[in-house]
Amino acid sequence: MEDTAPSTAGRGGRKKAGPINERSGATILHADLDAFYVSAVLLERPELIGKPVAVGGGVIVSASYEARAYGVDAPMGIRQARQLCPRLIVVGGAFERYIELSDRVFEICERYTPYVEQISIDEAFLDVGGAEHLFGAADEIAADIRADVKRETGLPISVGVARTKFLAKVASKAAKPDGMLLVHPDRELEFLHPLPVKAIWGVGDKTAAKLYEMGIETVADLAATPKDSLRGRLGPHAGGHLLALAWNVDRRAIQRHRRAGSVGAQRAFGGDVRNRDDHRTVLWHIADRVGSRLRSKERAGRTITAKMRFSDFQVITRATTLRAPVASTEALYRIADSLVARALEEVAEGRGLSLLGISVSKLAFSPHLQLELPLDDPRHLRSDAASVARGGSMASLARDKLDVAIDELRERFGKAVIANASALVGGRRILPDEFGDLAVPVSERKPQG
Repeated sequence: MEDTAPSTAGRGGRKKAGPINERSGATILHADLDAFYVSAVLLERPELIGKPVAVGGGVIVSASYEARAYGVDAPMGIRQARQLCPRLIVVGGAFERYIELSDRVFEICERYTPYVEQISIDEAFLDVGGAEHLFGAADEIAADIRADVKRETGLPISVGVARTKFLAKVASKAAKPDGMLLVHPDRELEFLHPLPVKAIWGVGDKTAAKLYEMGIETVADLAATPKDSLRGRLGPHAGGHLLALAWNVDRRAIQRHRRAGSVGAQRAFGGDVRNRDDHRTVLWHIADRVGSRLRSKERAGRTITAKMRFSDFQVITRATTLRAPVASTEALYRIADSLVARALEEVAEGRGLSLLGISVSKLAFSPHLQLELPLDDPRHLRSDAASVARGGSMASLARDKLDVAIDELRERFGKAVIANASALVGGRRILPDEFGDLAVPVSERKPQG
């Protein structure tokens, strides 16, 4: 399988995965910065190169390959990581530096194609099908991108090239560290089927355990399993979805991010999170931030949208439109939590979440919300959410006054001066705010509105 062997080029090298020079039809790239946070630290502190290094704050968000050799990886608690690797060097995050480097990397990608879908601060999909007549075959473009990133930023980046997003991501992981791998369409299954079943998106420890109980250990085993058996064990969506991926059936196109006329924020978790208390803690953080942005602009909105990304990268949204605009933190939180709860009941099927987001649209200028007569509870919201969803009600106005007082305190004394008690519960392995933000694509992370 010479076509699909990872590149053996050194850092910044241009050696390709095989003698594929003609256009193969594999035009999707998955570019993934290697141990990004740690690599960024090593640029500033070269004396740490070759040592077990981790970046984090409470939990590990990135570990060097030397640390990973001891079993240290994200999202792991610092205490556990030190038990595994007593010589571990833990450093904090230089958040502005991470954003700057990420922006530079993906600006390089955009030189080759406008079809760049950034899915986190350190990885993106590219469709270079329309660029091959300008820059050469897809694997040549991948090599050029790797060389440009290394030369201009000093960062190692691995790139997978394949016909689908799914397989490109699998290929980039197989190419790590600092390599490139092209999977030719004629050899997709030859490359994919021998891999362990956990190579498939969405197959975490719990799903893998269920598959192992069925005797499924490789992707080939999964591909040979009847659909009904998988659906019965994993659920109708998950079973069918994983079986499709086992045959490299993935019709998702590259989604270019566009700015929307809304105010929103998102937060990525440090892994596959299924605990509803953890979801609610993060939702409150997001609602607080979105609400404060709205109030600072003297805006309120009628349409509340909750965004969820599952561990297999499926993204879904749920929205509701109110009769009157709201801007209070509690209203945004309760409405979003109700939407998330409904969505999880409908489609989660045992999967955890890797990201949550809230956005508010249909904005209105609302320095003083008008009182409104009581309305019937929206049928699609729980009663507690519906009670605060009535913008302009006495309860809503009281909450607005409290929010304004909190905003004034934070403006005067800093953001950390006051917080909701539910957001201060300790012991959960949730990423710090700054790292949670950075795991969101840059185009979605910037304040909107």
